[in-house]
Amino acid sequence: MESRETTGPKTILIGIDAACHGVLDPLVADGAVPNLAGLLDDGASGPLESQVPPWTASAWPSLYTGMNPGKHGVFDFLTFDGYDWEVVNATHVDERPLWRLLDSVGQTSVVVNVPVTHPPSEFDGALVPGYMAPEDPDCHPAGLLADVREEIGSYRVYPNDVDGETAQREEYASVARSRGEAFRYLVDRFDPEFGFVEFQVTDTVFHDQPGDQRTVRAVYEAVDEQVGAILDDCDPDTVVVASDHGMGRYRGHEFRVNEFLRESGDVTAVKGGEGMPSWATVRDGQLKAGKTETEPDERALADVMTGLARFGVTSQRIGKALGLVGLDDFVAKRVPASLVSAGTEQVDFPDSRAYMRSRIECGVRINLEGREPAGIVPPSEYEAVRDDLVRRLSGVRTPDGEPVFEDVARREEYFHGPHADEAADVIAVPSDFDHFLSARLSGSRFGEPTEPWNHKRDGIVAVAGEDIDETVDLTDAHLFDVAPTVLATMGVAADERMDGTVLPAVESSGERSYPEYDRQRSTTDEGGVEDRLANLGYIE
Repeated sequence: MESRETTGPKTILIGIDAACHGVLDPLVADGAVPNLAGLLDDGASGPLESQVPPWTASAWPSLYTGMNPGKHGVFDFLTFDGYDWEVVNATHVDERPLWRLLDSVGQTSVVVNVPVTHPPSEFDGALVPGYMAPEDPDCHPAGLLADVREEIGSYRVYPNDVDGETAQREEYASVARSRGEAFRYLVDRFDPEFGFVEFQVTDTVFHDQPGDQRTVRAVYEAVDEQVGAILDDCDPDTVVVASDHGMGRYRGHEFRVNEFLRESGDVTAVKGGEGMPSWATVRDGQLKAGKTETEPDERALADVMTGLARFGVTSQRIGKALGLVGLDDFVAKRVPASLVSAGTEQVDFPDSRAYMRSRIECGVRINLEGREPAGIVPPSEYEAVRDDLVRRLSGVRTPDGEPVFEDVARREEYFHGPHADEAADVIAVPSDFDHFLSARLSGSRFGEPTEPWNHKRDGIVAVAGEDIDETVDLTDAHLFDVAPTVLATMGVAADERMDGTVLPAVESSGERSYPEYDRQRSTTDEGGVEDRLANLGYIE
């Protein structure tokens, strides 16, 4: 990196996963987050409409590229190849992230804890990967994680699960502090023009401790403290605060899409064997602990569960029986995922006409002949099948008589670009994101939401600084607008392929074309990542 006079970053982007007015407003009113409150009051701010799907693994790449998933290629925590899947990583993002674009015009960056950034690519600056990376991830430059730990002490990608409410609360707060400390250390060391730090634990706490407002407050207080320290130590010209989606209580129902499709004959089930698990919303942690293969005793038990499933003794039935006596949660925390998967009734993808691959996709995939390995729907029937799915899903009502979906549409109404055909064929958007979609088979269409708190469509955005017009209305701000806005604060033209536009609080620096972005594919070391996704309910 060429030496230059130390001036502090021009712009710092502070990402706060799942932040929204519904969560922040009570904390602001109580004086719990004075630094965030100051940014909201002193700058231009408002709700930030997220994309569909409004989930971390797809939304953060959309935010940092300024493009929809049809262009950057990440729709889910998983990527699919026929009926097989793997965990996504940075090499699946096929558009240039902010720090790479800035590198192409000679500006440096420090990036800390941003999701879907592992493995890191080379650029002028530093990067410590965040969510979706394995624990102890590769960083840029090589050896950086050891330097960070030597400087600040412990640094983990994911918080540990510890015993006791107070101890768990402190673990979350410690993880939040480490993000700010690492970021400030690297800004001081690399002196970048742009800095990007993300706090993920503001989302994690709602999945791990739903409804625990005391812990939520402790997490946000820890994040706010780090925001204040960043502002004091780094002294940026401009600060942008943004979230990938919101968070709130689900007051509706759980709708099990594949169960609905099984009733209509679209989904065929198989008992036991391999496939997407349906009951395993928690995992045993063996892969995260470093074990990559099932232990011999587990394999034997898994074979037993597979055999029982073929005779109707499935994990779903066992789980229901345990629930009647109050032991379902206790057992779920202690049963290895391999046993749950082996004993679960699952979608038989090759033999099904249409199915939900993953609830995160918010949609249904057609088993199309010539596209899927064992497709059974002829191309000549594809549009008719799509129209039929749109019609039927649009008509679904809850037990209370309310529509489950606010919109059901063909995928091209939500995605465009070279990867659009990788999305689900039919997109189904829950009404107000108040209903929990599930891909599991469990014998009934509806149930109580598996997670009582989950993602909402509206996040939050704030832009503050000397050259910011704080009087403008940001009501119409969208997730895709964040990247071009950040570039404008730095006097850099947006990529003309970006789907977002510069927010009106900032003067635009125009648009231009950039060279095609070339990424080399790699696979994720899935062990701990897959386990963590399952623990948070992202992989059912």
